[in-house]
Amino acid sequence: MIDASESIERCAAYYGDQADAMRSYLKEGEQAALRLDNRGPIRFAADGSLDAQIRKAYSQYGFYVFTGVLGKEELSEIESDLAAMRGRFPKGPDSSVTPEGEAALGANCSAMTLVWSKPLGDPLGGTALANGRHQVKMFEPVAASGAPQAAPFILLGSLQFSEACLRTYAHPDLLRVAEAINGVDFAPFNEALFIKDPGIGAAVSWHQDGVTHWDSAAFDEDIHGFNFMAQLYGSTAVNGVWVLPGTHKVGKLDIRELVSKSGSERLEGAVPLICDPGDVVICNRQLLHGSFPNSGLEPRVTVNFGFHRRSSVLGVQGGGIHSASQVFDEGIIARRSRVLGYAIDARRQHFSDEQPYQYQPFAEAGLHYRWDAAARRDIHDYNCDDLSI
Repeated sequence: MIDASESIERCAAYYGDQADAMRSYLKEGEQAALRLDNRGPIRFAADGSLDAQIRKAYSQYGFYVFTGVLGKEELSEIESDLAAMRGRFPKGPDSSVTPEGEAALGANCSAMTLVWSKPLGDPLGGTALANGRHQVKMFEPVAASGAPQAAPFILLGSLQFSEACLRTYAHPDLLRVAEAINGVDFAPFNEALFIKDPGIGAAVSWHQDGVTHWDSAAFDEDIHGFNFMAQLYGSTAVNGVWVLPGTHKVGKLDIRELVSKSGSERLEGAVPLICDPGDVVICNRQLLHGSFPNSGLEPRVTVNFGFHRRSSVLGVQGGGIHSASQVFDEGIIARRSRVLGYAIDARRQHFSDEQPYQYQPFAEAGLHYRWDAAARRDIHDYNCDDLSI
């Protein structure tokens, strides 16, 4: 486990007369997270089903920390791609060129590519953005002198920019988990990189992800799907996502009321996602979660990608957050799913000693995808069809 003690002290110092309370909250949350029985390697039963204890713990808490999923080689390749992408970031939120004057990453994309924030800010909290799901604004510390005026903290449509992330998207054990949770015909959702650099990384205010099915007669704990959160550098109580265990089962929450009852944004009972590099968290999208500004010393980069039940998206009017609101028919789902086909083949070519995952909808339709130059062109702006619910 990463020793975040120095970062906890540095973070607490930003909170003025609340420093002692913040320090205690971070330490106690870290200890509480590690006491939960929801972490360990991905395990499957003899019949290929997901280990029953993992499934039970995921249902109970709404998240599970899969340890040691990504090896050093895969992490190094993601890091290399990240450095290349950073070298192509625009010089500012209103620019389409790099500091060197070249076309920036995503400049020719129709879909949004980079989300920016002021250092240690909370750009979504308390606003109408994302259908107003970020109901409260987190405390925004004042960044140190010399910090940039704005910094990117979410990269959307990440699979078109990074082959390493594309390959991770097709990790066979993770896709077997997706099948176990959402069925053999599971559908894609959305992919992104969350970038929380030390001293400038933005907060993401407390929220629940789902927007479409809260009042559905078929509502249950899995109807809005889940996200995998693969950690490049690990995550701590300071820079990581915090969750309120069990809230994925109770419906839509009044977050303002929870903050009021807790007396601050330090929600009672919440715990951080404590991870080492290469760990992957499965996190229910209905689970209340958020993150504080990264005022500590360690970076966090999360390779984020999610999946749905097909029944949750087929024939459903989209929520309009990650893509334009539209009714998702079989054609849209098939078009969006092709990236998974390319990813499976890209991983097969790169990790030849692995057994590739077989996606049943492709097998039934007799579809075979090949990752090559034409495929790279084909996934341009693929996230315009994100299945956002």
